[in-house]
Amino acid sequence: MKKILIAILSLLLAFDAMADEGMWLPVLINQRIKDMRAKGFKLKAEDVYSVNKACLKDAVVLFGSGCTGELVSADGLLFTNHHCGYGQIQRHSSVEHDYLKDGFWALNRSQELPNPGLTVSFLEYMKDVTDDVLMGYEPSMTEAQRDSVIRTNSHTLVAEAVKEGKGLRANVEALFYGNQYFLFVFRTFRDVRLVGAPPSSIGKFGGDTDNWMWPRHTGDFSIFRIYADKDNNPADYSEGNVPYHPKKFFTISRKGVKEGDFTFVYGCPGNTKEYVTSDEVEYTGNVSDPRKIALRTKRLDIMKKYMGMSQAVRIQYSSKAASVSNAWKKWQGEEKGIRRMHTVANKKAYQERFKEWAKGKRYDGLVEKLEALYSKRNPYYLAYEYYTETARSIELLGLASSVKRVIKNKKAKDATVEAFFKDYYQPIDEEIFVAMMKAFDSEMQDEFKPQFFKDKLKEYGSIEAWKKDLYAKSMFTSKEKLLSLTADDAKAVDEDPAYRLYEDFYNWYYNELRPQINDVNSDIRLAYRDYMQGQMEFEPQKQFYPDANLTLRIAYGNVKGYSPFDGAYYKPVSTLKGIIEKDNPDIFDYNIPQTLRDIYAEGGHDSQPVCFLATNHTTGGNSGSPVINADGNLIGINFDRVWEGTMSDIVYDPSVCRNISLDIRYLLFNIEYIGHASYLFDEMEFAD
Repeated sequence: MKKILIAILSLLLAFDAMADEGMWLPVLINQRIKDMRAKGFKLKAEDVYSVNKACLKDAVVLFGSGCTGELVSADGLLFTNHHCGYGQIQRHSSVEHDYLKDGFWALNRSQELPNPGLTVSFLEYMKDVTDDVLMGYEPSMTEAQRDSVIRTNSHTLVAEAVKEGKGLRANVEALFYGNQYFLFVFRTFRDVRLVGAPPSSIGKFGGDTDNWMWPRHTGDFSIFRIYADKDNNPADYSEGNVPYHPKKFFTISRKGVKEGDFTFVYGCPGNTKEYVTSDEVEYTGNVSDPRKIALRTKRLDIMKKYMGMSQAVRIQYSSKAASVSNAWKKWQGEEKGIRRMHTVANKKAYQERFKEWAKGKRYDGLVEKLEALYSKRNPYYLAYEYYTETARSIELLGLASSVKRVIKNKKAKDATVEAFFKDYYQPIDEEIFVAMMKAFDSEMQDEFKPQFFKDKLKEYGSIEAWKKDLYAKSMFTSKEKLLSLTADDAKAVDEDPAYRLYEDFYNWYYNELRPQINDVNSDIRLAYRDYMQGQMEFEPQKQFYPDANLTLRIAYGNVKGYSPFDGAYYKPVSTLKGIIEKDNPDIFDYNIPQTLRDIYAEGGHDSQPVCFLATNHTTGGNSGSPVINADGNLIGINFDRVWEGTMSDIVYDPSVCRNISLDIRYLLFNIEYIGHASYLFDEMEFAD
């Protein structure tokens, strides 16, 4: 009886996982729509994805190069996360106009701020092009010959897809490690203007302390508008451009959510690796994550020390510190989750079953092959990760590289220099240099320390002495010197100690690490192509979804709390009352605007919803994704996951994997009471 109960429980857990796990391709929505409707969804498949009529996909964009956004009006109004628009808000900020601290609200369209370089991309269509991509391939070909066939055919497909122009771009993506290929065609808009953003005390409320945590009370939103030419086509920024009129935009629901409600996330998840072996998981959880966490802790401690001393430095480094800390805290949750779920042991047990099944088949020996390849790759890959987390984190070296690239173009060079020094504080960089070089010296195996590094330590005797000489002699510490450079000074740039150090590190990586890593990774990818195919044959009843790759996907589930540890249950909705409970004027991340305190003190807002939890399977790139209810209306904006579930990029646990979303009603509350920009409601449509 006990065995039967265990078997039944296993089946129920598997069903529960499949109910919520998955990042599904919209073009294949017909394969999921029956299950979605059984769970409460009321729309048809063609309402979600269609190339013949306007549908929900036409209201979703890839925002920049790593977030999602959604259209909410016929005049191109767009919602995304505050942290997705943070770089643009920061670039518009100064001590005189501190939009990070005070927020920004355009009170009419003439006040909306342009953002050079920012783009949004709509998916026009996607389609399976596996047969076209592999046309001409023969099994007798080498892997290099296969790659050549794929590149040639992909180039032809892309060229045909974008021949109309008008902002079209396309790419062919390999799914399931090259067992399937899809063409994705986008239309990209280049004039995107900032409309509104709350003060950071709302948009980043809780800061690093609350990041990835629940209960969450962060008003993580910003508002932009897409502009187009008079024919509604993509165009560079121009005062003559007009608001873009989308094919589709979301109707907003003000009804709210309750536990058990159906939810649906439509966005662009960035990267997952659900089908890797235990070797990849063990390296991630036991080697890579702990080392990178320690290195970033040192950098963040240095930044925060100086940011706490000066408002100007806080503005300069807010975006940088946020960028460093986001992955830093995510890795901590991932490491813990991998251990808690015994993921390495479970993967090994699965591999043993696979190996037994694979005997005598073409997949025989694949697991052992992958194990040997990881053993060969990992020391080199760890050295590469140390390179990226240490040498590449030194701002002076990054500036030297950037100026070298653009010195022949005075306009580009001057813009690069001006942008760099606007947000640069040399004492931070110097202290990070010392901390990172010391870590590189003490933690890298001697055989992986480049010779130039050993020579420098011998020459100077200490990292501190090396730092002092570098920053004293380099021209890259002087904005004036760099602005006076001309193309004739290229040799002086080449001989500068900061550029030479950048080059020494880069050449070490390029010549000694990269070839080894690329060669082994090529073999790993090839082995995974077979291993992925083998897993599909081994588990023919399982519904596989492709790993995320920043293309449009669907995830669905329901509003649901969770138990993070014994004796505790987290409710799925947070409210304004929780913000007031956390409010602390003495702590920057919890010092809310006085306006918000006053509004609360007036009464009637205790139950104002702020954020909610759901079981949708999300990851980086889903930031800013629309969260949709059963009727297809917008109820929230996805912005995070809970800390206990950040290992979902590798393994999904239905008991704790939750996405965190901003309740759309809190966004509307901020527009009305904090931004006093209620005129924006006039262009939105509301369902209730």
